[in-house]
Amino acid sequence: MATVEVTDASWQSEVLEADKPVLVDFWADWCGPCKMIAPALEEISDELGDRVTIAKMDIMENPDTPGKLGVQGIPYLALYKGGEIVAQLQGARPKSQLKQWLEGEL
Repeated sequence: MATVEVTDASWQSEVLEADKPVLVDFWADWCGPCKMIAPALEEISDELGDRVTIAKMDIMENPDTPGKLGVQGIPYLALYKGGEIVAQLQGARPKSQLKQWLEGEL
């Protein structure tokens, strides 16, 4: 299971109306820490894809949603269940910490 790209246009259907939890990674191409955690999120998607969808939103190409949510810094990870944020994490972490945090929230 690979990560999915989410846009301002697809936010409602792919995140807020999703059948299972969605972890959204707000990122940008110029963000070094974002690039550092990208491979870890791909691996976590492969490992936990039956329980959670890992989605990525480029804040430069899709400024509306991060703006409405008040995203201040990236990487910013937000876990959604039933259309609501239930957990959030800012900054880069090693894969083991990201996975442990996510599994604790699912």
